[in-house]
Amino acid sequence: MSIDVPQERPRPALGSLSGRASLRSRVAEALREALVVGELEPGSIYSAPALAQRLGVSATPVREAMMELAQEGLVEPLRHRGYRVVEFSDRALDEILEVRTLLEAPMVGQAVTLAGPEQVADLRALADGIERAAADGDLTGFIAADTAFHLRLLSIAGNTRLVEEVRRLRGMSRLSAVKRLHEEGLLASTMREHHALLDLVEAGDAAGAEDLMRRHLGHVRGVWAGRSEQA
Repeated sequence: MSIDVPQERPRPALGSLSGRASLRSRVAEALREALVVGELEPGSIYSAPALAQRLGVSATPVREAMMELAQEGLVEPLRHRGYRVVEFSDRALDEILEVRTLLEAPMVGQAVTLAGPEQVADLRALADGIERAAADGDLTGFIAADTAFHLRLLSIAGNTRLVEEVRRLRGMSRLSAVKRLHEEGLLASTMREHHALLDLVEAGDAAGAEDLMRRHLGHVRGVWAGRSEQA
């Protein structure tokens, strides 16, 4: 079955390109955020010039970023057509979450034993930013702040390879119900878990932090994806 290329018409801007990383890296991160919240739809084809227009940059860093995402298995390049967003089956998404849980929960437990007051304070500021973005309905901003929070927390454990693998796996997540949850006023309750997690970090409760992290990750394939969550 062929897929028609969407018309090149004006679209809403994608993500934020603020930050000190290279332009290609910032473009790639903005595109990951758009993939996660469904602004770039699975199975759809997007051209580099059209994405560049939405991001307010030239097409070159977009092409470079899309090739990076292709290497991560998030999109596939189509000759003379653009890039198709890869569709993941429910089983594949469940398996991705299982791997994330196996990686992230123990890393949080390690971070508890190593985190200092300044690191916790920085994470508190990020948690506040997550809640503001969720309350404002800035969904790509919410994903950006949430990603920064979790990767910075995990980085305290000191394993950069695992942090990069978590970053890649997070890009495969599909949080299709986040917009609806915001509209129904239900998103804010799960956002408060970030501060609860930091309370456990400050208390030195590694087991409690790992348990909360598992429950928090459950939202990825639960309410954030429009599915019921297991108890």
